[in-house]
Amino acid sequence: MYAIVKTGGKQYKVAAGEYLSVEKLDAEVGEKVELEAICVGDGGKVELADAGKTKVVAVVLDQYKGEKKLVFKFKKRKNYKKLRGHRQNLTRIQIESIGGETAAEKPAK
Repeated sequence: MYAIVKTGGKQYKVAAGEYLSVEKLDAEVGEKVELEAICVGDGGKVELADAGKTKVVAVVLDQYKGEKKLVFKFKKRKNYKKLRGHRQNLTRIQIESIGGETAAEKPAK
C-alpha cells in the first residue's frame, strides 16, 4: 500500500517503513506527525482520499540542513556578478503507518 502525501508545497509517494527528507516541520525529534494524504493506492486500484479519512503517521528522526546550492547572477558587459549560497532546513522522517497498515519491524544493526 502506498499514499501520495503533501507537505512543504511538494507531493511525495510514500509507503510504510520508508525514510523521507522533507522541508522543515515544526516538530521535535521522536515526535509523531500526521501528513495530509491526497490519494491512496494498493497496487490494483487508486482512491482519492477524503479529508480526514486516511491518516499517514510519520516519526521525526532528525532536523538538519541540506547541501549548499549556489546562486550565481551575471550580466554580460555590465561588470555585474553576484554569488550567493543557500542551505535548506530539512526534516528526516520515517513513515510509520498509512491508514491502518503499519510498517514491519526491522532488526537493529
